[in-house]
Amino acid sequence: VIKGDVQDLQGDMKVVKGDVQDLQGDMKVVKGDMRALQLTLENETNHGIRIIAEGHLDLSRKLDKALETRNEEEIQKLRVNRLESEVEKLKAKVGEIA
Repeated sequence: VIKGDVQDLQGDMKVVKGDVQDLQGDMKVVKGDMRALQLTLENETNHGIRIIAEGHLDLSRKLDKALETRNEEEIQKLRVNRLESEVEKLKAKVGEIA
């Protein structure tokens, strides 16, 4: 009876060994896939993100420059408006004098 049990255990061990070998083969495939994915991330995705980020940085600089120009334009409009008001006052005074 014990011999039979030992033979059954040996048969089960052969099945387990086969399963472990299959798992090891699958793990090699998974490792290869992970390496390929990692290389894709490093070479393509990260490079693409860097290109997009650089483009956005340029856009940000252009926006800052445009806003700066617009602020200067608004200040000039305020100055012109004030000067026009002063000219109107001076015209009125000259009109009173003349």
